[in-house]
Amino acid sequence: MVESRAFRMALIPERNTLIMVTIRLSRGGSKRRPFYSILIADQRRSARGRFIERIGFFNPVATGKEELLRLDTERFEHWVSQGAQPTERVTQLYKKAKSQPAAEAAA
Repeated sequence: MVESRAFRMALIPERNTLIMVTIRLSRGGSKRRPFYSILIADQRRSARGRFIERIGFFNPVATGKEELLRLDTERFEHWVSQGAQPTERVTQLYKKAKSQPAAEAAA
């Protein structure tokens, strides 16, 4: 693998192939009520296309007791260790998800 490239390849064990993998958001919901799924996907696929795994969601318009963010941090870390590249926004959400359990335990 060449380190000078801007991307890294991830090995998909069940397929035994190398592909460019990203961790990104996929928009769902209705008009003016966005809801985002956090997906592991092949970089060449469209944002609404096929994905490898869904590891969480983000609801930016959550009110009251609705859940704002759910992210499986173990799976996120696994995919990053395999070479998946998270987008900037997903990286921000990951940091927020990592700090959530500590904030809830203190309350």
